[in-house]
Amino acid sequence: MNNTELIRHLAGKKILFANFPADGHFNPLTGLAVYLQDLGCDVRWYTSEKYAPRLKQMGIPHVPMKAAMDISDVDNAFPEREKINGMIAKLRFDITNIFILRGPEYYADLLQLYSTSFAFDLLIADCAFTGVPFVKDLMKIPVIGIGVLPLTETSKDLPPSGLGMTPSYSLIGKIKQALLRKISDKILFKRPNQVLHEILDKYDIPHNRETVFDLLPKKTTLFLQSGTPGFEYYRSDLSSNIRFAGALLPFSSKRTLQSWFDKRLTEYKKMVIVTQGTVEKNIEKIIVPTLEALKDTDILVIATTGGSGTAELQSRFPQKNIIIADFIPFSEIMPYADAYITNGGYGGVMLGIENKVPMIVAGVHEGKNEINARVGYFKLGINLRKENPTASEIKKAVTKLLGNSAYKENLNKLAKEFATYNPNKLCAYYASRLLQQQVEQDELFPELAAIV
Repeated sequence: MNNTELIRHLAGKKILFANFPADGHFNPLTGLAVYLQDLGCDVRWYTSEKYAPRLKQMGIPHVPMKAAMDISDVDNAFPEREKINGMIAKLRFDITNIFILRGPEYYADLLQLYSTSFAFDLLIADCAFTGVPFVKDLMKIPVIGIGVLPLTETSKDLPPSGLGMTPSYSLIGKIKQALLRKISDKILFKRPNQVLHEILDKYDIPHNRETVFDLLPKKTTLFLQSGTPGFEYYRSDLSSNIRFAGALLPFSSKRTLQSWFDKRLTEYKKMVIVTQGTVEKNIEKIIVPTLEALKDTDILVIATTGGSGTAELQSRFPQKNIIIADFIPFSEIMPYADAYITNGGYGGVMLGIENKVPMIVAGVHEGKNEINARVGYFKLGINLRKENPTASEIKKAVTKLLGNSAYKENLNKLAKEFATYNPNKLCAYYASRLLQQQVEQDELFPELAAIV
């Protein structure tokens, strides 16, 4: 379908975007929102007040949260969370309090919005937005879910989601994984599942006792996974409403991006980028050990802090081979990097793949264990499998990464697969098909990557 046809079918349609209030859930949807707006859609966005300035810059009306608790600052919203140390215990807490319990609140806001000012035709929401089943089943409005994390759907071919485990396809491995799935469902995440089912029953939303990892993908009319099959474990039982969309990346206005250059870029043969994103404020986790590991070497290190501790770091690490800044446009430096060290945010990993940069990843919480497990499994880099790597561990990983061409070869292959997708146009095509009421259900979602 060409742009003229997309415009004809989508112009004037009222599309509401919504996201769980975190950068990694908001940013990947921004490019798609602007694209749909340019096609003539009436696009609005329900989210935290935190994102109002960014939405204003994009010209998208912001719909504030009213009934819903704004948890964009999770640590302030739940100070008790900081005292929870275990990965599973923290994940249980997050799933219950940050995600599941917010669903009815989102529903209250969206119901009010629909009845008073914006009767939206379609909801597009990230995969962690728990208002999805309320919109689809109670409001009878179609929903497109966007997977901004690795697929969480349970599969008979895989270990349970949330534990950061890689799959085994041997007979013994499958038996072990089946046992682990039962343990995950009935023991590890028993309480979050119970809370979820109690809420759904209260609102008469039908379910088949799906787990917290399965419900949202299954409740969407269509689930579009950011990324491609080459960065996801094989499933023989993938749900029929799931499609890959290519790497959905944040909107950026070329007019507002200033070119960045430092003469040291031309003075070193090797360059490493290190970042913890904008959410992680503790610079001691990855940035400091990386700078300690590589200071006074023949490798140029560029650290972007997202505004956390920049001046302190510049004072602690005045070495010539180290550049530290709040923000540097990755589009300016990523194509020239030889290694990328990160805590494993999904959007950052997508950028690393697109730019064919071997990665060193270190992160456990907030689902990063699942992202980083895939980086290691597909040999796109090295997964350190911890939240706080030491300087010696990072130095060893950098040496290994730079000395093994296999990582680069694997990235080149996957980047070529990424390049066959046009994510925004593909998503717009699916939205158009979904909103054409005359299309039969079994014709709605063909496999499309090649034609757009």
